[in-house]
Amino acid sequence: MTSYRSLRDLDWPLLALSLAVCALGVLQIYSATLGTVWRESWWKQTAFVCAGLLLMILVTRIDYHAILEHVPLLYLLSIVTLVVVSLAGRKVFGSRRWIPLPGGFTLQVSEFVKLVVVLLVARYLSELKTDRLATRDLLKLGVLVGIPMALVMKQPDLGTSLTYLPILATGMFLAGLQWKHGLAIVLAAALVLPAGWWVLKDYQKARLTSFRDPARDPLGTGYQVTQSKIAVGSGGMWGKGVTQGSQTQLRFLPVPHTDFILAAFAEEHGFVGVVVVLGLYFLVLMQIVQNAQTAPDRAGMYICMGAAALLLFHLLVNVGMLVGRMPVTGIPLPLMSYGGSSVLTMFMMLGLVNSVRLRRFVN
Repeated sequence: MTSYRSLRDLDWPLLALSLAVCALGVLQIYSATLGTVWRESWWKQTAFVCAGLLLMILVTRIDYHAILEHVPLLYLLSIVTLVVVSLAGRKVFGSRRWIPLPGGFTLQVSEFVKLVVVLLVARYLSELKTDRLATRDLLKLGVLVGIPMALVMKQPDLGTSLTYLPILATGMFLAGLQWKHGLAIVLAAALVLPAGWWVLKDYQKARLTSFRDPARDPLGTGYQVTQSKIAVGSGGMWGKGVTQGSQTQLRFLPVPHTDFILAAFAEEHGFVGVVVVLGLYFLVLMQIVQNAQTAPDRAGMYICMGAAALLLFHLLVNVGMLVGRMPVTGIPLPLMSYGGSSVLTMFMMLGLVNSVRLRRFVN
């Protein structure tokens, strides 16, 4: 571990902004689950946030260089755990994604693998002695990230597996991706995507095709998007008020405390409320990017930019999903959607960013 000057050197604006998003999330979870079987979710989310803060402080106190030294072990542990989940994990809605824990809680391993992917990309690229990526390095790093992606897709969990890609893509771009390699990746993706269609489950195919025209099946595959758009539109400028959203309170909007929490928030707090939330996320992203700019080395820069890429991808996909511009993939809204694994992962990510920030003072 490496000591740092004082607590004032922490990124307090980043922490304050993140907690503000969490507070709005807890408020909306309370409102969306009032009178339902999930009515206790708001205090559980509060407990997750408190636990996340403790984990963030713990990760912050550890020198990120020391964590990078253990990336091979962390990667191997992630692969083994994902295999165990696929074989013996808890099955919910046809997917094996969770490990049951005492007290009725569950652990989604694929969420924590995001941290490992960020660290893996940071270590691999920071150890390269060139400003241009060679073909061998692209292939090797692609395979390393592709293995956990494939295991998560097998659960099946297409949404979470796709979140590993922006981390990889951002790292490659910053490391000096050549135009010829970028073009080759685009062409390879264009050839592989049609074949990948046949690997998807029927419900995944339906989600990918229905988002463009949910009205074709408003009570089936298009139901979630249709109700989400109605909720967003009915909020108007100022919203209907806490616990007053008709789509949310009358249970038309599905899972309003998880994947569609922003749609429920838009209905009850309106356009102005959504602008406030998105503004908070924008400031969080800018704080993370600022820490990347002041990082003491390339490894720290890759960690911060990997965290920023992951957060931005979550935002774009989740918000696009609510208004019918992206398919429904089950990607939660970071720090706001209900879910212990997601909240803990994001706070540990913030801990890594703070670890990088504090080590910029070390000579």
